[in-house]
Amino acid sequence: MQIPAKPFKHYLLQKKKRKKKKMAGGEMWTQIGSSLAGLMFIWAMFKQYFPFEMEGHLQKYTQKLVSFFYPYIHITFNEFTTEGFYERSKAYTAIERYLLTNSTTRAKRLKADMVRDSKSLVLSMDDYEEIVDEFKGIKVWWASSKNIPRGQVISFYRDEEKRFYTLKFHRRHREIVNGFYLNHVMDEGKAIEVKTRKRKLYTNHQSEQWVGYRRTCTMWSHVVFEHPATFDTLAMEETKKKQIMNDLITFTKSKDYYKKIGKAWKRGYLLFGPPGTGKSTMIAAMANLLEYDVYDLELTAVKDNTELRKLLIDTSNKSIIVIEDIDCSLDLTGQRKKKEEKDGEGDGKDPVSKKKNEDDEKSKESSKVTLSGLLNFIDGLWSACGGERIIVFTTNYVEKLDPALIRRGRMDKHIELSYCCFEAFKVLARNYLDLKSHDLFETIGKLLEETKMSPADVAENLMPKSNDEDADACLANLIDAIEKAKEEAKVKAEEEENERVKAEEEKKAKAEKEEKDKEKEHKSDEAVEEKKTAGEEVKENGVKENGG
Repeated sequence: MQIPAKPFKHYLLQKKKRKKKKMAGGEMWTQIGSSLAGLMFIWAMFKQYFPFEMEGHLQKYTQKLVSFFYPYIHITFNEFTTEGFYERSKAYTAIERYLLTNSTTRAKRLKADMVRDSKSLVLSMDDYEEIVDEFKGIKVWWASSKNIPRGQVISFYRDEEKRFYTLKFHRRHREIVNGFYLNHVMDEGKAIEVKTRKRKLYTNHQSEQWVGYRRTCTMWSHVVFEHPATFDTLAMEETKKKQIMNDLITFTKSKDYYKKIGKAWKRGYLLFGPPGTGKSTMIAAMANLLEYDVYDLELTAVKDNTELRKLLIDTSNKSIIVIEDIDCSLDLTGQRKKKEEKDGEGDGKDPVSKKKNEDDEKSKESSKVTLSGLLNFIDGLWSACGGERIIVFTTNYVEKLDPALIRRGRMDKHIELSYCCFEAFKVLARNYLDLKSHDLFETIGKLLEETKMSPADVAENLMPKSNDEDADACLANLIDAIEKAKEEAKVKAEEEENERVKAEEEKKAKAEKEEKDKEKEHKSDEAVEEKKTAGEEVKENGVKENGG
């Protein structure tokens, strides 16, 4: 079979063309490779022999030339600052937190890490990854990069790989980015950090234990704050709960308002009432509601007013500073009164008074915090060194506190936590026994109206002590405990009344005795005066007779 001449020639011609194209393509890639190799050689020679001082100038003018044609602006945020010992940049941390929400949904390459003080695993952009963000209708680009040092460098402080974020945006959006977007990123990043962090409970050390290249490093030690108390579980009237919660939430949203009225963004709460009424639990509920850290300040460990100020400076924003049982912490409340009474104490020969004075002197040696120093801590110039702080005092005896310490403006809201009422009991019954109603509730309500019992005592009686105890048994135990407390209170009231009557009788008898003594003394003085007068008259009469 013979192949026609024309189709065969056409086939050979097409084959030759394809061969030429392949050769041309191969030659093209060869030429490109040769060109790149030549450019790399020239760049290496340039870097080797071109003066380093000229590189900066060349880069400067090259960037100026490019800026005429390239419409985008770049802002770099480095991971570490050069201040101090290369501390991690707060701006970089805020951006990292902000980009968490976008990177997990938009980035193709992520890296996972367990960040310190974070509740869970944190996903972030991997190196050399880029994502797009939108703000008020404009687009911006975030890129994660790092610089690797050319030579081997030994560092005692950090990894020498310098990571940074780069923000790219069109130059026509400069005002929006600089004026609004960057502030938005910082605020959102800080808010995300607060929400995702592990909250802490701090306590202060004595100044002798402050160590480190910065003395502020160990002013406070901390543990993770995991107290489960909430306002839902707090034994208190519902109306009072809502009032306190509204007050707290309003405070957190009032930054601009406090700035407008010229006050530091802080608020003071005084919690007072008998022992066992839930003052510490209230503080935990406040911290959980607002997601704040808690600083438990032990005044007896503070040497003087200066150290008190340093401790205040070292507290963070979004925190609650607590001084529990302030009437017992130091002898601050009676300093003014003591000063007034000092002149009238005499030599202090009474052994009890002498012992008390010695104890006071020892207390002064260990801590020289004064009432004035504490007032400045709460309300002075140093109180404005941070924002969004709550200061809480607790006391069992509010009448012992100096009025200057708890006046409005220092302790803005006074909250009395009293004995258990029926509404508080219902909350405890729901918490401990999962009961919303029961036949014995009415009996318990009447007993609580007649008897003073703290919520702590009520809760202890409601708690099952074994698997055999059910709700009925626990309520019966509570009724018995309340009736017993009622009898004890009755007996105590009778004893107090007897003591009062006895004291009044003793006081009356003492007054009568003093009156009789005064009368006897008065009569004695009159008798002496009469004798003296009679003697003078006799003497005068004798002189007259002799003279006559």
